[in-house]
Amino acid sequence: MTAELQTAVKQRRIALTGNHAVALAAKMAKVEVVAAYPITPQTPAVERLAEFVNNGELDAEFIPVEGEHSALSAVVGASAAGARVFTATSSQGLGFMYEILPIAVGLRLPIVMGVATRAYSAPINVWGDHSDIMSMRELGWIIYLVSNVQEAFDTVIQAYRVAEDPAVHLPAAVAYDGFWISHTLQPLEVPEDEEAVLKYAPITRSWRQLDVDRPASVGAVGTPEWYFEIRWQAYKALEDSVKVVEAADREYGKLFGRSYGFGSTYRAEDADLIILTYGSIYGVVKKAVDALRERGVRAGAAKLRVLRPWPRDFIRRALGGAGKVLVIDRALNHGGVAGPVATEVAATLAEPVYTAYATIGMRTIDSRGVARAAERVLSGEVRAMEPFTIGLRGGP
Repeated sequence: MTAELQTAVKQRRIALTGNHAVALAAKMAKVEVVAAYPITPQTPAVERLAEFVNNGELDAEFIPVEGEHSALSAVVGASAAGARVFTATSSQGLGFMYEILPIAVGLRLPIVMGVATRAYSAPINVWGDHSDIMSMRELGWIIYLVSNVQEAFDTVIQAYRVAEDPAVHLPAAVAYDGFWISHTLQPLEVPEDEEAVLKYAPITRSWRQLDVDRPASVGAVGTPEWYFEIRWQAYKALEDSVKVVEAADREYGKLFGRSYGFGSTYRAEDADLIILTYGSIYGVVKKAVDALRERGVRAGAAKLRVLRPWPRDFIRRALGGAGKVLVIDRALNHGGVAGPVATEVAATLAEPVYTAYATIGMRTIDSRGVARAAERVLSGEVRAMEPFTIGLRGGP
């Protein structure tokens, strides 16, 4: 569960969609350059930022570009020059950015990007699943998976604190469910004084910035003699950012009253079966757990909030005591032994887990479907590390 802490910053309650909450968080973080191209379902996020700039509410350069490749390229250049930057995308737009995604890592630039998660085509599907964000997991970005509008707002702010930390200097993506979060209106708490955000996440320009008076090569050729060492530095920075992610979240909780950790658990202390998932369906899973408990099944739930850096200690603490673990993945791992998160959970626990696919292409599921999946696991109807489906017509 989210830890409710005493807040040191006065806040007010408003109602926003996920997209508009993400835009407001970037505004409060005082971003200086925004580059974007519209794509469903993230478009309202950058549209709102364009309004902030146009209305004089945000002193920033807004760059409308001809495509997502250019959007990320523009913020790479702006970040390299020392600016606090933001962009956002979804699905095929993220795919169009692909050439630049690892470049942002190799250049160690603290870019923050919102990803309103959406299925990859073909067939064309503008609805939310996690195919896009899961395709990023090997590239070196910090990746958050949030479960509601409030968490999306808070996490964008935390992402700046983490990405710009001198020990990190890596780009960060904040993934929020397309439509189920991006277009859903929910109440949330926001600081009355926007300066409180900047005090929490001050703009730190500790990386070497492009300077015409101090010329430097950027993105130079990395020969075999040096490439390994350079990329290893980025690898270690991501691995070691676990401590920074944890500290930033803890400090945010002290100031703003909300702390999320690497994830959370629900009724998991004595559970024989724990169901792990991520994103907005965590509430559905918790409801399924309640129903299973009423039937005498000792079930629990867990939510993953940070995909990268992989929080192995959280996974072991949250899941290590359960007899069985069922992971509900929301993106297909084509040709893989299990779902993308299920594979990593199994490796972390050093034991097989049960792996199900759901919400693919935004196929709706409910708590009854989740409870039925849990019953299939407990009855032995399905086998560990052999994927089955929730909601697929005629599926396994």
